[in-house]
Amino acid sequence: MRVKRFKYLVFMFLGGSMFCIAQEKKWTLEECISYAITHNIQVKQTELEKEASTVRKQMAKGDFLPSVSFNGQHNWTIANSTLSEEIGTNAKTVQASSFGLNVAVDLYKGQVNQHRLVKARLDQLASEYQAQQMKENIALQVINSYLQVMFNKELVRTNEVQLTYDKDQSIRMQTLVDAGVVPAGDLLEAKATVAISSQRLITSENQLVMAKLNLAQLLQLESYSTFDVTDTNFEVKGEEILKHSPEEIKERAFESLMNVRIAQTNLAIAEQNVKIARTSFYPTLTGVYNLTTNANYLDRVTGYTIGSFPREIGYVEGSNAKVLAPSTVPMMGGASPFFDQLSDNLRSFVGLTLSVPIFTGFRTRNSLKLARLSKQQISNEKEVAILELEQQVFKAYTDTKNAHKSYEASVVTLESREKSLEYAKERYAVGLINVFDLNQNQNLYVAAQSDMLKSKYEYIFKTRILEYYFGVPLFSN
Repeated sequence: MRVKRFKYLVFMFLGGSMFCIAQEKKWTLEECISYAITHNIQVKQTELEKEASTVRKQMAKGDFLPSVSFNGQHNWTIANSTLSEEIGTNAKTVQASSFGLNVAVDLYKGQVNQHRLVKARLDQLASEYQAQQMKENIALQVINSYLQVMFNKELVRTNEVQLTYDKDQSIRMQTLVDAGVVPAGDLLEAKATVAISSQRLITSENQLVMAKLNLAQLLQLESYSTFDVTDTNFEVKGEEILKHSPEEIKERAFESLMNVRIAQTNLAIAEQNVKIARTSFYPTLTGVYNLTTNANYLDRVTGYTIGSFPREIGYVEGSNAKVLAPSTVPMMGGASPFFDQLSDNLRSFVGLTLSVPIFTGFRTRNSLKLARLSKQQISNEKEVAILELEQQVFKAYTDTKNAHKSYEASVVTLESREKSLEYAKERYAVGLINVFDLNQNQNLYVAAQSDMLKSKYEYIFKTRILEYYFGVPLFSN
């Protein structure tokens, strides 16, 4: 029994140690961004598209090379063959093999291969831009979720301190009531304040759990229970970015952000599609080289011998007597050697093939019209992307500026509420106000703390977005 109990204690100790080790792992913001970018399904999809675009570029390069094909054929033919007048006909299966090597090279196709190669390169560039944009979008979501966790952590700590203070006040109030210094109603008010603080702490703890859960799901982690982040102290800074004008930030955004780059690349791809569609009007010239040979498996005639029965070759004039001649019977041998036949029957052909399109049911003309319409649509999308980016930059600038003012105001409000609370405590101590008035000041102070934390992290996130538009990278590649 002691041995079993010892094993049980060891197991519980090791299990608890492993749990503590798992709990000690806390994620930094950089680790969260890196992990999300590496494991996010959408990012993986864009990476696969990058690989596909690379393959398409290799295919476009291969169009410049000649095409080479080899073909072989083997036939069985059942036919009647006449051997001689004496033997007659004989049904026989004839076998034959043929082989060919075909080489074709495009001499002129209206430069369609050149246009396709340019398009493939642009397609690869666009896929790289899209992959980078997806990573940046994921990084922004992680930063926002991470800051939400940090905000709720600070809010929990603030509520814990407040609850501890309210409990101490309740204990002190109990002592005063027991001594008959203050009325019992003040004790009830103090207990109510403790209950409100407890409820506020529970709410903030639940919000912290949900914030961690949202971040863990964004990272696509399987285990949520042990997930936590480091207690990073985010300093409030960002006045430097506001020193730049919205026009300066907009110009930097056009250079650094992927939105306009993707739109410009898509327009260039559409232009190549128009050029490719136009080449269908041009003739094509192809150089052709064919090398063929064949072999059969027929028995060959090696000579003739005199037959047993003469054959009639005519009549004598006047008497009509038959004129006879000895008959001949072919002497059959085996087929010629296979490789000798291939060598003897070798033939080659060199030529040019010219194809001139005359009428294709208006397909070529309509394809060109569709390509031009698509180009116009993508051109409009580019203008929309530019306008949207301008709006986003000005909105981000305005939001950051307002968030900065809101944060500064919340700091001033918190300082005022803190001084007001200290003054209320002094007045309560000398009996100038009752406990209800004291609690009112306390609640205003707690609300000011919550507003300050909220405005702080909102300002930090807005600043990060504006810096992103200005060209500050969200993560290190």
